[in-house]
This record gives sequence, C-alpha cells and structure tokens, in this order.
Amino acid sequence: MQTGVSKGICRGLVIFIFPVTCILAGNYDVRDFGAVGDGTTFDTKAIQQAIDAAGEIGGTVMIPAGIYLTGSLDMKSNMTLHLESGAILLGSTDIRDYREHKPSLPSYNDLFLRHSLLYGEDLENIAITGEGTIDGQGGAFKITTDKKPDRYMNRPYIIRFVGCNNIRVEGIQMQNSAMWMQHYFACEDVRIHGIKVYNHCNKNNDMIDIDGCKNVIVSDCFGDTDDDALTIKSTSNLISENIIVTNCVLSSHCNAIKVGTESHGGFRNINISNIIIKPSVHPTNIYGFPAGISGITLGMVDGGMLDGIQISNIRIDGPRVPIYMRLGDRGRVYQEGMPRPDVGTFRNVVISDILATGADTTGCSITGLPGFPVENITLSNIRIEFGGGGPNLPTEYQVPELPGHYPESTKFGILPSYGFFIRHARGISLSNIEVRFIIPDPRAALICENVENLEIDRFRAECVANGNPVISLREVRDTYLTGSRPLNPSGVFLEIVGENTKNVFIMHNYSNKVTELVKMATDVNPAEVHINNNLE
Repeated sequence: MQTGVSKGICRGLVIFIFPVTCILAGNYDVRDFGAVGDGTTFDTKAIQQAIDAAGEIGGTVMIPAGIYLTGSLDMKSNMTLHLESGAILLGSTDIRDYREHKPSLPSYNDLFLRHSLLYGEDLENIAITGEGTIDGQGGAFKITTDKKPDRYMNRPYIIRFVGCNNIRVEGIQMQNSAMWMQHYFACEDVRIHGIKVYNHCNKNNDMIDIDGCKNVIVSDCFGDTDDDALTIKSTSNLISENIIVTNCVLSSHCNAIKVGTESHGGFRNINISNIIIKPSVHPTNIYGFPAGISGITLGMVDGGMLDGIQISNIRIDGPRVPIYMRLGDRGRVYQEGMPRPDVGTFRNVVISDILATGADTTGCSITGLPGFPVENITLSNIRIEFGGGGPNLPTEYQVPELPGHYPESTKFGILPSYGFFIRHARGISLSNIEVRFIIPDPRAALICENVENLEIDRFRAECVANGNPVISLREVRDTYLTGSRPLNPSGVFLEIVGENTKNVFIMHNYSNKVTELVKMATDVNPAEVHINNNLE
C-alpha cells in the first residue's frame, strides 16, 4: 500500500488515520495509484497496487470511466472490484502479460488452463460489480494446432476463481475472451446476477463454467456465445451441487444449457427455470450451428453421479435438438495414473413445461448403456415442433451404442424416431407431450427400447398415414400407455416388439384416427399385452 495521507489513496469514510497509511476499508481509485485509462498505457501495476491496498484491510477498487489496458490481476479477499459506467478493463493481447497459475486442487483443466485476466485462489468475500465492461480481446490469440491439449493453451480466461468462498459478480458486461469467459472451480456461495456476456471471437467461447461448486445462484443474466452458454461441469472429484439458475436469456451456437461432458464427481440438486433460449445474433459460427446444437444437454460419460436435476419453464427456439440425455462410458481420467472411472449413475431428472420450435430432423434422445440404465426420468407438459422431412428409417433401425463418444446430441446421427428415442432406461414417465413436424416425416414419433417401468400418458403426435407406427415399444417391461392418440389419420398407432416384452397395458387411448391400434410382432407373447377400454 502506498503511504502518506496527502496522496488521497483511501477514499470514503476513514475514522483513524496514521501518518503513513489508511487503515480502514474504503474506496481505492486506480487513478490514485497511477492508472491512466487511455487504452494504450499499461495500467497493470497501478491496478494491482490498488487491489493489494484494498486487500490489506478490505475495500472497493474503483475503476472510473476510461479504457484500462492490463495483463493478469490477482484478486484479494474482502474486496470488490467495481467498474463504473464507461469503464473498460481491456485485456492485453500479449500472453507474456499473463501469469501462469496451477491450482493446488488437481483437475482435468490442469492439462491446459494456465492464464486468466482476473484470478483468485483460496479467497473469501470477493466481488466484481458495476456497469462497466471487461474485454479480453480474445480474437488476437491465434490457435496454431488442433492437437490436444496444445490447442487450448496460451489463451487466457477472463475470470477464474478457485477454492473461493462468498463470491459476487453483478451487473458487468464481459466480452471477447480468448477461451471460456469465466470459470468457478471448487467454490462455495457464489452469486452471479444481472451480467451480460458476448463471446464470439475464438474457439471454446463458453459463457460460464461452474465446476465442482456448491451453493450457487445465477439469475437475470444474458448470454450469447459461440460455444456452450450455461455449463455445469465436474472436472475433479468434487460434485457440483445446490445450484439454482433462473430468469436468463441464452443464445449459443452449441449447447445453451449443458450439465456434464466432464462428470468425474458429478451433479446433485440443480434447479434450472425460467429460461429463454433463442438464436444468436452473431451471424457466423466457429463451432456448432448458427441456431445451436441443443437446448438442454445432460451428459454423464466420465463416471460420477447425476441425481436430482429439475428443469422447468424453458422456451427453446432454434437448436437442432431440444432435449438430450446421455449416460456413456468415455472414462476419461483427470490426473495421470488414476484408475479409469466406472460407468456413472444417472437418475432423478424432472423436465417440465417446455415449448420448443426450430428443431431439425435429428430427434431427441434419452439413452443409457446395456446394464447401466438412466433412471427415474420424468418429462411433462412439453410441446416440440420439429422440421420434419427425415428419411424413412424403420423402427428396427439399429442406433449405435457409441459408449465412449463425446456426449453430443447429434452423435447418433438421424434417429429412427423424429420425436423421442429412449433406450436402456428404468422408471420413465412421459406425460402430456406433443410432437409435431413442419414437413411430413414418415418416422415413428416415439421409440422406447429396453425400458422398464414406463408410463406414457397423453402422448400426442403428428404422423404420416402410410409411414411407420406412431409409437414403437421394443423389449419393454411393466409399461402403461394411456390417453394417447395421433393428431392426424395414421396406419398403425402402436407397435410392440420383443420376446422380453412383459406386462404391457394399453388403456383409454383413442383409435378413431388409426387403421390399427396395436400391432404385435410374432416374438411377443400375447398374454403379456393387455388391451382394454380404448376409445373409438
């Protein structure tokens, strides 16, 4: 901390002043430490001195209107970095101006994540607030190779906090990161409110990555990114848990809402609600597609547990696949010498009140692996409009298992059902779901394969009269289909296939628009199928 009361370094209320320093928390204006704010002078040293001074006894570092060119800044406990209206914190375009940090807690990110504009580890009571902007000038950091992990290196993040408690990020605008915009790893009590993120200048341009954190609230935010928008990860053995995301508007060329990819510890108790997902305003894409890959992705492929996810009140417009859930077995380790993780668990997911348009021909999928089902999945009050015009794939078309693949909703290719494809699952409930298409599509609307404890109630689907069965149940057990119907005349409404089919009940469905309500394959034991009280 600079000395001397005549300097005016400590602004605000000061009760006791010694001749050499300010000793009570106050406001620390970076201009008093020598910052110029002209966009060309390097202000790193001055801003860091202000941060260090605030960190001594707590306080707020004030960044007034101006453009402050800087490299890495190390945050301190008990301080706020406040960007006033018109203030721009401008990241240097030279990687040599960014310090390298390797956290003490190992994670998969250690392979490539080295540099950040704002960094903090093992801190508490820190905040970044205001109406100003942080601009990373990330387009200046060129990628010279696609070889992993080299392609991720030497590209700084804007914000990275590791092992910190009581974090608040509020009001600011962030843009143009060279990599992810912000990464919160192993943190607790995180509040992110009212921020705006625009990130379309480089590869891996995520909006936000919450990783192994607990007690997190993200609210009232706007994000428009090339790569994933809201991303909840688990790149270490820590579980991401007790997370609320609400009242946000998201756009992504990739996945708007994504839980997973890295899933080593897993995910527990996550509530996501009141989200609008819309196409990006950015005209070109580096990854993905102009309107996005998926609206909602839950992907578990590196062990870990997923338990207790609730997603509701989502308006999805544009992404190719509105809903995608996957339990796979990539088994990637996050530290050299670790044993390969076992297949994880995927259970207790509720998705409700979804309105989706703009989907393409791929179809939604919910899939586990043989012997490793996804469990206790509830979908309700969902209406999806697909593009339609898909190929005439038969219901027996074999979708590859792809256990070790990256969990992306388009990896299976075009599915044999234009609406939902569900496989290797237990405890599935579908209630009040409607699927439609713009261009007629001959594929089934719903295929359930190797599913146990399946309940389908009020499922409605557009269909092609001479196309495939509207619903295909294949090797299902303990299944109830009630109150369901095609939305237009069809041939076969329900197809049942498989010698392992057991205890199927077909009741109170509508057959007035179908040529044949139920068609059973020859390998099905008729005694296992109960057809009662259906309505003509």
